[in-house]
Amino acid sequence: MNTLKIGFIGAGNMARSLIGGLIASGLPANNIQASAPDREHLQALANDFSIRTTTDNQALLDRCDVIVLAVKPQVLKQICQALRPAQGSLYLSIVAGIPTSSIRHWLEQKAETGPLAIIRAMPNTPALLQTGASALYANPHASEAQRESAEAIMRAVGLALWVKDETQMDAVTALSGSGPAYHFLFMEAMISAARELGLNEANARLLTIQTAFGAAKMALEINENPATLRQNVTSPGGTTERAIQTFQEGGFEKLVTAALSAARDRARELAEELGQ
Repeated sequence: MNTLKIGFIGAGNMARSLIGGLIASGLPANNIQASAPDREHLQALANDFSIRTTTDNQALLDRCDVIVLAVKPQVLKQICQALRPAQGSLYLSIVAGIPTSSIRHWLEQKAETGPLAIIRAMPNTPALLQTGASALYANPHASEAQRESAEAIMRAVGLALWVKDETQMDAVTALSGSGPAYHFLFMEAMISAARELGLNEANARLLTIQTAFGAAKMALEINENPATLRQNVTSPGGTTERAIQTFQEGGFEKLVTAALSAARDRARELAEELGQ
């Protein structure tokens, strides 16, 4: 890993989080490069991480073993079609919604050799704090060494796991990709409800956030599934039981399923719209 040359096309928040995570994990700064049209973003990366930057995507590609595609979905096609990729490099896309088949088609229009190794990753915003959750899918042309490199890059900012079927990436997008927003929405609702019950804004906010943190930490560190943890804190006839019953009577589980299904369906729609 420490000998890899990794180049980022794109200099936004996710690229910044990955670069910071890689350097924190021990990768030398001179092994990392970034390209983008925005010189201000590039200068900020150079100042903060002492990495090499450029506005020339092709120059970056020619110098790196792994190319991380970290741009907005709407511009990925244009960027890929402008590149002249070389055999042997790994293309790691963290662009939401775009399938590997589309990326390969766009890249190979100017490729001088055979099929390209492409891995798709779906990170989420907690990667900014190195507590992200990412899923990865590799096309058949990615070697085991390239898979290991991609996993190491994503593990620099949190959990990373593999899916065998790329269609599962739409479910991943619905679950962990969009998931932080669901938790924030629930926190918003709890804070609002606590205000109505008489707590002030500051106390309601701190108690809500710390409770969410503690519950997540318990779920991560105690060897029990969430259903068991819930049951352990739900005393018969108590306050928690009454609240849980109210959630369930309101169709809580069905609403969650409907919401995730809607997010998955939208991910599929976006792939069709942007992957042509």
